[in-house]
Formats: sequence, C-alpha cells, structure tokens
Amino acid sequence: MDLRLMGLESPFFQTLQQMMDNTDDVDKNLNAPTRTYVHDAKAMAATPADVKEYPNSYEFVVDMPGLKSGDIKVQVEDDNMLLISSMRKREEEKEGVKYLRMERRMGKFMRKFALPENANTDAISAICQDGVLTVTVNKLPPPEPKKPKTIEVKIA
Repeated sequence: MDLRLMGLESPFFQTLQQMMDNTDDVDKNLNAPTRTYVHDAKAMAATPADVKEYPNSYEFVVDMPGLKSGDIKVQVEDDNMLLISSMRKREEEKEGVKYLRMERRMGKFMRKFALPENANTDAISAICQDGVLTVTVNKLPPPEPKKPKTIEVKIA
C-alpha cells in the first residue's frame, strides 16, 4: 500500500511508509540465529560422543584429542543438563615455519546431554586418558515402594 497514491505525503506518513517497507528486513534479522548459537551448534556437531547405560550408572565417552584435562570443563546446568566443553587453540607460528596443510580441528569442543531423572548429579566423575574423556554419572537408587498407611478409626 503506497500512501503517496492516497494523497498522504506529509513527513509523518513518509516515515510511516518507510517503516512499513522495512518490516520484512527487520523480521528476518530478529529470527536469525545468533553467532554464538551457530558457533555452539557447529562445535556440538563436530564433537563425537558415545553414551552407555550400565545397571548403576551412565557413561559419556567424548573424543577430546590433544587437550589436557585442565582445559576440559564438565558441568551440570539446570539440575539435569550435562555440559562438556573445551577449546583448542592454534599453535603459535614459529619464524621460518609455514603450514603446508592444516586438517586437525581447532576451536571449541562441546556436547550437551539431558540427564535422565534417576541420574545422581552429586555423584559424577570424569577421567581423561589418551585424548578420550569418560564422564560417569551414577544412578540414584530406585525409590522404595510405598507401604500402605493405616489410619486409626476413632469412635465419636
């Protein structure tokens, strides 16, 4: 709808027309994923992991090649989200040395796992050996079945 065709050519209506014309561009920008979201999504897609269930625990095995245990973070967020993350930085270039090929992954490593209800978030251990991180989350014991409760009947 062009307001000029309707005889409404004041500065107010011209500004209103410009705002209406630019609405589509604003909507596209508001719905676009943030740079952090895209970066994290790429990191999660490029970090391989295995998840195993044992009778008394869950085990998360994540490849973390070339990282030291002090560089790896294992956290529990929101009481049920296991977050494993790290960052590998590019080595400083030495004078006289140039890369002919760079294929090893640099940047952020990250995985998130929703923990089951029976996961004991107070009993988590993590071990990194030979570039493989193993996070063990113990299970809570099953709840005891409720016994019937007897209510004494009184005489009125």
